[in-house]
Amino acid sequence: MVLFLILLLLAIVLGVIGAVAHGLLPLLIIAIALLVADLTYAALRLRRGPGRHALR
Repeated sequence: MVLFLILLLLAIVLGVIGAVAHGLLPLLIIAIALLVADLTYAALRLRRGPGRHALR
């Protein structure tokens, strides 16, 4: 879950920088690709369900 949140935050930051700064359109495209990959990862993780944890 931490990986999902870090990647989501990184995608948002890169997207804002890419959208605001002139000439950084490739950065915006990378941010969009990162966001799509992050949402795909989250969807696969939620679809699989909770992992099996050993009882202690």
